[in-house]
Amino acid sequence: MSIFTQTGYHGRLIWIGNVIDRQTTIKSHPVQSGKLDFGGLVGDSHYGTTRPACVRVEDLYPENTPIRNVRQISVVSREELDLIAQDMGIEKVEPELVGANLVLEGIPDFTLLPPSSRLQFPSGATVTVDMINLPCNFPAREIEKVFPSKGKYFKASAFERRGITAWVEREGDISVGDEIKFFVPTQRPWMAK
Repeated sequence: MSIFTQTGYHGRLIWIGNVIDRQTTIKSHPVQSGKLDFGGLVGDSHYGTTRPACVRVEDLYPENTPIRNVRQISVVSREELDLIAQDMGIEKVEPELVGANLVLEGIPDFTLLPPSSRLQFPSGATVTVDMINLPCNFPAREIEKVFPSKGKYFKASAFERRGITAWVEREGDISVGDEIKFFVPTQRPWMAK
C-alpha cells in the first residue's frame, strides 16, 4: 500500500532556470529543458548531494559543517509570484529575480505544501518537497535593481508565498510545458500537545 496519495491537482512547468554563480548574484538564467539527477538540477550552483551548513540550520550545526543537500532546487508558483507583485505594487516578479529553478502553475497554496510531498514529471523525474523557502534579502536586492524603492517590500509580500526547496528523489529530464503530478504523504498534520 502506497504511503502517498495522488491529489486531484496537476501542475504545469512553465519556467526553468539555473543560478550560475550565487556568490555573485541569486539571479537565475532561463533554459527550456534540464536534467535532474541525484545532485539536483545539473548546471545550477546549488547542485550537489551535500552542502555546507548555513544560517538556516545554525541551531543544529556549526557553519560550514557538511550536511545533506535538501535545498537542491527552489520551486515557486506563478500564482504566488503574481500575488507578491500585486502586494509590492509592481507589474510582475520575474522568476529569475528570486533565484527560482522551477516555476509551476496550477497547484494552489503552493508554498504551504506538506514536507515530503512529491512532484513528478512525465520522464519519471521526481522531486521531494523539503520545506518552505523563507523570504530573504537576496531577491529583494535583485528586485530593487529593476524596481527602485520596491525591493524593501519583498520579504513581507513573499511571506508564505516564496515557494519551497526540494531535492531529487528520482532522476530524469524536464522541459517547459511538462505536466506535473502532485502526491502528498498519507498522514494527518502534526500538532504539538
